[in-house]
Amino acid sequence: MAMDNRLSSEDISGGTITLSNIGAIGGKFGSPLLNLPEVAIIAVGRIHQLPRFTDDGNVYPTSVANVTIGADHRVVDGAMVARFCNEWKLLIEKPELTLLHMR
Repeated sequence: MAMDNRLSSEDISGGTITLSNIGAIGGKFGSPLLNLPEVAIIAVGRIHQLPRFTDDGNVYPTSVANVTIGADHRVVDGAMVARFCNEWKLLIEKPELTLLHMR
């Protein structure tokens, strides 16, 4: 239904966090606004290549996607959001770690 732009407000209500894939339309950065009464919104930009450097100064390409998080600080503080972002980044970079929590 979402692909056909046929979602109603009832279809998207009752959530805690919105995940918005702005990369699907070519976006790299976002400034997401909360969908109240949700407590957070995450905008994920498109994957693009950037140069990175090794410790000895060699350059290599790496894939990067910008992630922007907006949160209701009455519910969660910035430190909690930062910890979530660090954990999420780790799981995206090393998806095999998600298997550790499976039974």
